[in-house]
Amino acid sequence: MNKIIALDNFQLANNNFIGHLPHNVCIGGKLTHFTTSNNHFTGHIPETLKNCSSLIRVRLEGNQLTGNITDAFGILPNLNYIELSENNFYGHLSPNWGKFRSLTSLKISNNNLSGVIPPELSEVTELQELQLSSNHLTGSIPQDLSKLVLLFRLSLNNNNLSGNIPTKIASMKNLQILRLGSNNLSGLIPDQLGNLPSLLEMNLSQNKFEGNIPPELEKLISLTTLDLSENLLRGRLTHKFGGLEKLETLNLSHNSFSGDLSSFDDMMSLTSIDISYNEFEGPLPNIPVFRNATIDAVRNNKGLCGNVSGLKPCQTLSGKSHKHMTKKVITMVLPLTLGTLMLALFVFGVLYYLCKTSVKMEEEATNLQTPNTFAIWSFDGKMVFENIVEATENFDEKHLIGVGGQGQVYKAMLPSGQVVA
Repeated sequence: MNKIIALDNFQLANNNFIGHLPHNVCIGGKLTHFTTSNNHFTGHIPETLKNCSSLIRVRLEGNQLTGNITDAFGILPNLNYIELSENNFYGHLSPNWGKFRSLTSLKISNNNLSGVIPPELSEVTELQELQLSSNHLTGSIPQDLSKLVLLFRLSLNNNNLSGNIPTKIASMKNLQILRLGSNNLSGLIPDQLGNLPSLLEMNLSQNKFEGNIPPELEKLISLTTLDLSENLLRGRLTHKFGGLEKLETLNLSHNSFSGDLSSFDDMMSLTSIDISYNEFEGPLPNIPVFRNATIDAVRNNKGLCGNVSGLKPCQTLSGKSHKHMTKKVITMVLPLTLGTLMLALFVFGVLYYLCKTSVKMEEEATNLQTPNTFAIWSFDGKMVFENIVEATENFDEKHLIGVGGQGQVYKAMLPSGQVVA
């Protein structure tokens, strides 16, 4: 193999080969494709690959290769795909990877890489896949990675990365797969993640994220998989969360979410769910994923009930399990009832005032119609005197009721019915 000068295509994938790879495989400088994936090769990367400028694709994944990968490759101007995952490589990611201007895929997952992610990777403007998961990478996620606008897969899970998720990640409009789980990332889940219209899968599990789920995530209308498990998240799920109509797999376990599960009522696309170890309460939604759920998916919550083996059944409408429904009805009806009552009291007050005013006016009218006899004495004394003479039958003694110091006193009933002395 080391003597084939004209070799340009070397593919041994998916066999059971053992031993070392030929070190001078690119001795002729014409090699374009080198594939030995999924075998049992050991040893180091062939030395001649380092400066094999003719290389277009390199695939060494799925072996037991070893060695320091920091300087294993020089700058290869034509390389557009390299896959080194599932080996035993160690060392750092060289900043020289930023000079591979034709590179579209860089995959070095499941190895023993350490150090930080070099910001120079942002200069690989053609990069579409960056997979560095399951290593020992440290530091933060470089903000400059947001310049990789063609990137559709970013896998950095299962490392020791820390800090926040860069908010500029929203500029990666083609991103479909975002895997950041199993790190030491912290802070809030950025609202800007809701501006990734092509996102299909998002895994932020096993980190230290706090706060609630941003309502902006409802805009991820293409999302099918969401894993937020094993964080420090809390709060209630809003009805906007139910807008993820294409979501199939959801894991919210091992957080501190609370409240009922009514936001799930219309999420008919769900096929896998795990909400265990939270503080949810109330009945399970009547959708297939919960009807088919096991106790492992809903265990250790505050007060869930439903037809799942190991979970207490919900009581009848008058039972405690429907307290949430009663509260919802009270919440809706109470303001309406109070508003109606206040309006009724206002109307009653107005009517009472008008009625009282009307009675008073009638009394005043009556008083005007039947004035006090003595109130009009001063302007029509002759008429009053004639009435008194007539009522006493010209002062007959039978109407005499007493004698005073000023004269005799008679009792008289006037035509108006008023009795006077």
